[in-house]
Amino acid sequence: MTAKSAPQLLHHPPQAIQSAAHARRTLLLLALAILMGSVAWFLDRQDSALLDDAAPEAQASGGNAVEPAVLTLPSETLSAAEHGRHRAIADFLAKRYKVSRSIAFDLVTMAHEAGRQIGLDPLLIIAVMAVESRFNPIAESVAGAKGLMQVIPKYHVEKFREFGGEKYAVFDPETNILVGTRILKEYLSKTGSLSSALQLYVGATSEEEDPYIEKVMDEKQRLQQVLRKSKGRPAPDIEASASLAGERLASAAIAP
Repeated sequence: MTAKSAPQLLHHPPQAIQSAAHARRTLLLLALAILMGSVAWFLDRQDSALLDDAAPEAQASGGNAVEPAVLTLPSETLSAAEHGRHRAIADFLAKRYKVSRSIAFDLVTMAHEAGRQIGLDPLLIIAVMAVESRFNPIAESVAGAKGLMQVIPKYHVEKFREFGGEKYAVFDPETNILVGTRILKEYLSKTGSLSSALQLYVGATSEEEDPYIEKVMDEKQRLQQVLRKSKGRPAPDIEASASLAGERLASAAIAP
């Protein structure tokens, strides 16, 4: 074959061209059908796996799924002064820890609500979050501590049960903050000393973890300074009123 005759290879009968195009369309449709079938099979397997995982829990609860509890936040009812204090802290945290200002504001509000409900200084709660996770809600340590407050779920199964169990709640920011606050409050009530409570919280058995305590307290002092600089009044220390709140709850529980 000569070079001159090569262009002749580009000229095919119309019928051959149509047959080739038809074959390509057929192959394309077949490939799409196989792809769609594979996707449907995968989704079906995923749904089946989810149902299989949920079945034992449904049986354990008598066939009724456990509805996770919710920490009700009064963000819509914050006063101008409270909003200003929360915003000042959130701006500081966003800059210091490189997190979203809006997310930081939500976490600050959650910490204040948890502190109000349980009777613990919200600035202490925020300081613990800062040291434990740097405000990463999906943080997890090699020891199994999880979430914003780095709670180890296997040691606090009962606390997570009312929120639907660890599987549903451990990485939920509101739940993790509330459970972590309860744990710290229990340690504080048990020891009567904030340093000892923090030592228990971090899992220390000696003075070797004093740097942790120092970090938490330093962070709390920074937050207090932020409030002072913003000319806002610091959030009240509500630990003193915790016992009164407990008495009120107890009275309500036994009221006819």
